Amino acid sequence: MARVCQLTGKKPISGNSVSHSNIKTKRRFLPNLQTKRFFFAEEDRWVTLKLSTEAIRTINKNGLNSVIKQLRAAGTKI
Repeated sequence: MARVCQLTGKKPISGNSVSHSNIKTKRRFLPNLQTKRFFFAEEDRWVTLKLSTEAIRTINKNGLNSVIKQLRAAGTKI
């Protein structure tokens, strides 16, 4: 699976590792992705999502129902 958050769309970005002598080599910054299961009470089933930790906090704040509504409006199959 791709390293992309299903809610926020965060994905790896590139940058430089900088050594003590200021030599720069390419590296990747990976998002902090977690595979998380939520119980979706409206449909009485479990939903597994691959989310960044920021997206998990968003679900805790706004609720799973509103977040799934947004994802389905964007065309994501859940």
